[in-house]
Amino acid sequence: SRSKYVANSYFLRHYTSQALAFKENVQETQISKLLIANRGEIACRVMKTAKQMGIQTVAVYSEVDRQQMHVQMADEAYFIGPAASEKSYLNMDKIIEVAKASGCEAIHPGYGFLSENAEFAELCLGNGLVFVGPPASAIRDMGVKSTSKRIMSDADVPIIQGYHGEEQSDSRLLQEAKKIGFPVMIKAVRGGGGKGMRIAASEDVFLEQLSSARREAKASFNDEVMLVEKYVDRPRHVEVQVFGDHHGNAVHLFERDCSVQRRHQKIIEESPAPGISLSTRMKLGEAAVRAAKAVGYVGAGTVEFVMDPEQNFYFMEMNTRLQVEHPVTEMVTGTDLVEWQLLVAQGNPIPSNQSEVNDRLSGHAFEARIYAEDPDNDFMPGAGLLTHLSAPNATPNLRVETGVRQGDEVSSYYDPMIAKLVVWGKDRSTALRGLLRGLGEYAIVGPDTNIKFLQRLSKHPSFKLGDVHTGFIDQHNDALFPNKDGKIRPRVACRAALAYFLSLPQPSGGDPFVDCSDFQINIPSPTSVVLSVDDCDITVVANPCENGDYVMTVHGDVNEGDNEMLVSGTLDRDASTSSVYLSTSIDDVIMKEKIVIVPGTMGVRNAEPDTIHLYPTNGDESVKFTLKLPRYVTQSAGGAVSSGDPVAPSVGNIIKILVEKGEQVAQGQPLVAMEVMKMEHVIRAPHDAAVESILVDVNEHVEKNTLLVKLVKK
Repeated sequence: SRSKYVANSYFLRHYTSQALAFKENVQETQISKLLIANRGEIACRVMKTAKQMGIQTVAVYSEVDRQQMHVQMADEAYFIGPAASEKSYLNMDKIIEVAKASGCEAIHPGYGFLSENAEFAELCLGNGLVFVGPPASAIRDMGVKSTSKRIMSDADVPIIQGYHGEEQSDSRLLQEAKKIGFPVMIKAVRGGGGKGMRIAASEDVFLEQLSSARREAKASFNDEVMLVEKYVDRPRHVEVQVFGDHHGNAVHLFERDCSVQRRHQKIIEESPAPGISLSTRMKLGEAAVRAAKAVGYVGAGTVEFVMDPEQNFYFMEMNTRLQVEHPVTEMVTGTDLVEWQLLVAQGNPIPSNQSEVNDRLSGHAFEARIYAEDPDNDFMPGAGLLTHLSAPNATPNLRVETGVRQGDEVSSYYDPMIAKLVVWGKDRSTALRGLLRGLGEYAIVGPDTNIKFLQRLSKHPSFKLGDVHTGFIDQHNDALFPNKDGKIRPRVACRAALAYFLSLPQPSGGDPFVDCSDFQINIPSPTSVVLSVDDCDITVVANPCENGDYVMTVHGDVNEGDNEMLVSGTLDRDASTSSVYLSTSIDDVIMKEKIVIVPGTMGVRNAEPDTIHLYPTNGDESVKFTLKLPRYVTQSAGGAVSSGDPVAPSVGNIIKILVEKGEQVAQGQPLVAMEVMKMEHVIRAPHDAAVESILVDVNEHVEKNTLLVKLVKK
């Protein structure tokens, strides 16, 4: 049976009461129609619960989202503007106009966009609309980190040493950083999601990191005020889900650990936090509830703490919205937080008191964020068509939260999240096994994804032990990013070759001069295919046998092993999912895996080769094989930029040129700053050189691999 968290007397004494009467200034509002001022996964998530509650849903969409899943899922959908979010999903007046015209009583902002915008909350109220979120005052107080720290200190919530003052000159901030002692954390006071946040390890890099943080904060929040705090060594990011109502009640729904991050953004989350003592868990919950009550909080919110190795914790910030990772809390507490949001927004008290929440805590849950990004290129965000997308089937213990389907486009204008995989287990090890199984069932062809990285992360011994902190990825870099030697196991190459041969049109049984290869009547001849993996070539030669099997030999960049194997197999299509499975027997070892074969193009100038994608069902990482293009195609394509040139790593906008024509630059020196999906990325010199010319301008939109600066080696 599921283990239960036993509430201690503190919870029973302080948080079991529920107010039954409304406050005089709170009036019950029945929501029958709801506008979701967001897109993608979270819009779909809110709609799902709203529909279950009998609430009609209204979607809004930009010009690039017309065919997206959230638009088709809604009862009604309204166009609100161009792709750029500031002209569509951030257009407050347009969203209010749609809500009123469509007869909505309320607006749910999701997360991101307008979810933590106090002005929008007030605008809803002024137009007679319910804002499904906290009061504007709470958003405003918690949205400014310096203000929130003062409020938390007064509420006896532990805070960390730092400078939160109004004097913002470079010299003053540097002076305060020295006083605090390096390393320090530089943060935008209106920041969130890791944006406008940098770590300065020493005085030498402080001003560069400060400048970068300010630019990113200005682009993301239109505010560049910074605070400086002591950087906690080997910190953990532990947050507590809180919930308040209009009647002065507040509860917590326990903690989540979100320590494993890249670019200061979460990548995998779990609840409860591993290794947290019962005493620490109680103190975290109590502090979070004090924080919520200090600002009169209403609705779902998250109080985020940084925790040191001794489990001392300090207030970091409060996110005044539903969090991306809220499903892990739902899984371990058996709640629907969106339902709670909608009930509380209508004036109802919180559905459960603290004692009831405590009694429901059960098991363990993980959430893995599946992104279109390239982990091997500093997790650079990606975009593009989802040529193939198949996901694990939902079960009571597994959820897939997504806003895209096969054939949809991951847009360069918005967050590159493809889906969230959420798994529950009776304990942490069971949940982790379920997470690995779910990741192994994903098959995505199109933009690069982080699935292989998530598999390596979830298998890492330290992660299995729960030994996590925000520097986890850097600490275990070698294991999480193994060197690619291009070599592949011969058996894997044989499976790819068999998939290719079986996918070819089969002989018709007609003209023997057509059906027999190389026109050799009654004499089966060898067939070969050249495959590439990470720019290394593998040749598989297959000799057909009379019974349909092949004797295959493998040559090229492969690991040592059997070089001649007896191979047989079949292709089977799953009628319910349209997925194709390859079953192989190689020297009597049987294997089953999902396969995707994507035909390329043979245009001379822009040729794309066929690709074969193998997704083993045993949990091994997927492998992508590329069929070698004919030499006449590769020789005539031309125009490629060498790998050493400073090029745009992804689609984005140029926000700052950091060098001048004729300047001498050293290896690693910043050249250009880009905004890639709302995040700043600095392109640095690949070697010592002179700047011959600058090929882009500030505010210019560039495509991936655009040459930015022409360098001449010294």
